[in-house]
Amino acid sequence: MEFLLGVHPELPLHLRHRSSVSHAIRSLSRKDLLIKNIKRYRKDLERRGDPLAQSHPPDTKLGIGGTRYKHLDIIPMTFVLPSDYQMFVEVFHRNPASTWIVKPCSKSQGVGIYLVNKLSKLKKFAYDARTFYPQINRDTCVISKYIDNPLLIGGKKFDLRLFVLVTTFNPLKAYLYKEGFCRFCTEKYDETEIDNVFMHLTNVSIQKTNQEYNSIHGGKWPLQNLWLYLDSLRGEGVSDMLWSRITATIRHSLDAVAPVMANDRHCFEVYGYDIIIDNNLKPWLIEINTSPSMHSTTTNDRMLKSRLIDNVLDVVVPPNCMPNEHWDKTPNPELLKNFTVLMPISPSKPEEQAPVRRKGRLSKKKKSKSTAASSAVCSSTPPPAEGETKIKRSNKLVKQ
Repeated sequence: MEFLLGVHPELPLHLRHRSSVSHAIRSLSRKDLLIKNIKRYRKDLERRGDPLAQSHPPDTKLGIGGTRYKHLDIIPMTFVLPSDYQMFVEVFHRNPASTWIVKPCSKSQGVGIYLVNKLSKLKKFAYDARTFYPQINRDTCVISKYIDNPLLIGGKKFDLRLFVLVTTFNPLKAYLYKEGFCRFCTEKYDETEIDNVFMHLTNVSIQKTNQEYNSIHGGKWPLQNLWLYLDSLRGEGVSDMLWSRITATIRHSLDAVAPVMANDRHCFEVYGYDIIIDNNLKPWLIEINTSPSMHSTTTNDRMLKSRLIDNVLDVVVPPNCMPNEHWDKTPNPELLKNFTVLMPISPSKPEEQAPVRRKGRLSKKKKSKSTAASSAVCSSTPPPAEGETKIKRSNKLVKQ
């Protein structure tokens, strides 16, 4: 969702929309460029001796991220194909039982995505790696270490769709919307069935083609329900800790691309962030969308996105509702409403920032530790995992 404010009215519409920002925006939304910018960002911090670039000891076992960074391990280990094919092969041979996910660099909605656990499925890239010419080859992909230990609810995999508003990249002013939703797969997760997209890919455009798709709730959960579920199952305050990690991950991604982003004072952008949480409650950045869908599949979805658009306009419209090139794009704090400011990450305690209270959170009262289950969070939403404690009902739960 991209808009330009106060642009000369005689400028053609298509030029007003993307005249000076389209190429730079790709640095954030195109998968191969995002990976390149994050890797450069890490090296820059390391070169400057920034505390954010601290690493674990050399004997530390590498995880999904493939790095030893304490605070910058925000994306799964990723290579660009076909240019990085030989480097990928070397890593693959160290752990031939691993699973990887291949994604086209310039496509969306799950198009062209598939999982591999054998090099024989990548013969095309092996050939292209020997005859690759960047100026004429457009069929590039990224291949990432598959997160095979995702957090499951009801035995199903899910990811988070979050919305981030950026009004300027220099200086960086960004705001994270406190509401969002979880997108669930329609079939229970099984890491051995790598060809079943309905248990691995959470894209709504894919899941709604499955006969198991439920059009009532659309396979979505409001974030508020997820926080209640985690606090009830894993202890009070767990959701605040996870939210703090998510905000740090998003801020790192924006800091990584800020130096190469065009800074047009007439422009602002709403990005759709896709985040996956593993079973250790670590968030992983999967993708950033420059045109997140505002299409609604459920009533709750429509209401959320309507509130989002209203809140965006409250923040970006200058005082007196008139274009003002001298306005520094600092909104009245009262107009932020459901947005929280993404502050610069403190080098001393990057993941221990004071958590921001989210809309709809219950007051922090002592909750019963009884494991007796009364019901699921919502009867029309995906239930808790089998064998796990279900959440008590609350009048503040968002109904689908």
